[in-house]
Amino acid sequence: MTITRRRILLTLPLLALARPALAARDTLESDWFVGIIPDTPFDIGIVNIQKIPPQFRRQDVRYTGSEPVGSLVIDKRGRFLFHVTGPGRAVRYGVAVGREGAQWQGQAVVGRRARWPSWTPTANMRRRNPSLPVTMPGGPQNPLGARALYLYQNGRDTLYRIHGTNEPWSIGKAASSGCIRMLNEDVFELFGSVPNGTRVFVR
Repeated sequence: MTITRRRILLTLPLLALARPALAARDTLESDWFVGIIPDTPFDIGIVNIQKIPPQFRRQDVRYTGSEPVGSLVIDKRGRFLFHVTGPGRAVRYGVAVGREGAQWQGQAVVGRRARWPSWTPTANMRRRNPSLPVTMPGGPQNPLGARALYLYQNGRDTLYRIHGTNEPWSIGKAASSGCIRMLNEDVFELFGSVPNGTRVFVR
């Protein structure tokens, strides 16, 4: 069964009231969150959807592309990720994309997936910012968020990911180092719907 934001909010109201938000981290205001998705080893914050521009909220839409059902299509210009769910239909998510000069495009497949992934900055990232760690374990402070889909070409890791974020305010912006950021609750849903081998089109 696909887990959706609506199902979460309908089935967890008492839990969301009992634990009304993630404990606000130093860099976040508590009103960014309205509840949690229970997860292991960390809970996932449900974002106050009113703080996300309407066009970047998860929604079912008509889709006129030619990509096969099951594909992921990333529209960098529009800042959208489409999960093609049926003929002429898709689920559209708002995303953050790479800053100018850090944008990758092409075709790939989901080579592997990870829950609460660790983060290893690339050598270029560390040259630009020597204060970055060599690696960071998964968790709420990790910039890859709650889930990650790793994009591969010809059996090799492209080093680009579709992943969650601990900066929900970046959705709809060119803010990342090239990867595709989603709300943690959205990538949690996508993770449960997309198997390894899924085709990904980045445009």
